Amino acid sequence: MKVRTLAAAVLTATAATLASVTLAPAAQADQLGYLINVTVRPVYHFANADAALGYGYSMCDRLAAGEGYPALAQSIRTDFDTNDEFSVSYLLSQATQELCPAQIWALRQTAGGYRAPA
Repeated sequence: MKVRTLAAAVLTATAATLASVTLAPAAQADQLGYLINVTVRPVYHFANADAALGYGYSMCDRLAAGEGYPALAQSIRTDFDTNDEFSVSYLLSQATQELCPAQIWALRQTAGGYRAPA
């Protein structure tokens, strides 16, 4: 009798775990969230929403192609003529979090040990 109870408990726990993993929502792009977060900042000077989205998705594409945080950060510094490391990091993190959340791990891996240029 105890074996059946134990087996039922294990089966129930396994089913609950599988259901929670299977039913977990997939990470999706949030274009509106990205636009709100980056167009209100005066540093970026995007001409319009399409330009902001295009820039964000280009960061995602470059990250997916294997470019790392240091190269992407330098591009942002150059493109927006800024040395403000917060603005650089903010734009890159917003693009990744809101437009290509599947790339968050890759961004984190390439940012390890990063030091801003002096």
